[in-house]
Amino acid sequence: MFLINGLEQDTLPASDRATQFGDGCFTTARIHHGDVCLLAEHIRRLRGACEKLLIPFTDWDTLAGEMAQRAKGHSSGVLKVIISRGSGGRGYSGASCQHPVRILSVSAYPSHYERWRHDGITLELSPVRLGRNPALAGIKHLNRLEQVLIRAHLDQSDADEALVLDSEGFITECCAANLFWRQGSDVFTPKLDQAGVNGIMRQFCLQQLAHSGFRVVEVNAAENALITAEEVVVCNALMPVVPVRACGQHRWSSRELYHFLAPLCEQTRTS
Repeated sequence: MFLINGLEQDTLPASDRATQFGDGCFTTARIHHGDVCLLAEHIRRLRGACEKLLIPFTDWDTLAGEMAQRAKGHSSGVLKVIISRGSGGRGYSGASCQHPVRILSVSAYPSHYERWRHDGITLELSPVRLGRNPALAGIKHLNRLEQVLIRAHLDQSDADEALVLDSEGFITECCAANLFWRQGSDVFTPKLDQAGVNGIMRQFCLQQLAHSGFRVVEVNAAENALITAEEVVVCNALMPVVPVRACGQHRWSSRELYHFLAPLCEQTRTS
């Protein structure tokens, strides 16, 4: 059952712009021992997305309370929050939409993440590339058809995740995770000013790395940048960080960066 504008229900009007145009944003948070991990950061993400999409949502305290209440009683789980512009009028204009809709749901925590953290994962280069659009880059909007296609191709392979490039051929992210790679003490991560999602855990990792012995560089890099990497890791708010052991013919065994980030990221479960 979903919580839609504070009511337990599982229906949404066909006129809602989330259905009509994918007009909204969302975030996916980890539940641990009844708490929402990084709750303030998830609220901040949604606020930033609404501002960028010009969605007039203002009930932030109500939403934060509903998120916290929804997590109670769950030892683990996944909390998804969607904000839609709501219903109103016909066509692309949202001028008459003054009542955004908030939608909350809880699902089971993915059991394979523990295995991924222990064994590492494999990547496969996706044939689907992300379009570059600075107006939408970084935010987690509801238009996810690119990711749906990326996932469809990934499902036909033996890989665990996809290495995704943008339309110019630059490494951008994975299907559902952000990406870091290490050469010596230098840690690289893709610039996300043209495409991709600036994930909650990516932001947290950047904060931790800024106060470490590693030097972080945000780059526009082609796929072959990973050839010289000593280590590759991926992250999202649920994993929260996972080592990559292979991508195509390339293999990585070092876990120096992973062992630095993993305990810090796991602490977010109780923050």
